Amino acid sequence: MRTRRASTSSTRVITVIVVLWLLIGLAAAVQRDYFAGSDATCAKVGTTLVTIIAGPLNYIGANPKIDCQAPQPSK
Repeated sequence: MRTRRASTSSTRVITVIVVLWLLIGLAAAVQRDYFAGSDATCAKVGTTLVTIIAGPLNYIGANPKIDCQAPQPSK
C-alpha cells in the first residue's frame, strides 16, 4: 500500500508541474499576440505550439537559437 501512495503523489506533482508549465507557455503566446487575427497558417500554428511548449524557458533566461540551412530551390 505504501508504494502505491507514493507513486500517486509523485504523479500528482508531475501533473501539476506540467499543467503549470503549459499555462506559463500559454501566457507567453498570449503576450506575443499569437491568438490575434483569424489567419491560421501552418507556420503560425507551429510557432504558437512551440511557444506554448518552450515558452517558459524564455522566462528563466534561456534563449535557444537554431541554425537551419535549407537547400536552395533549383532554377
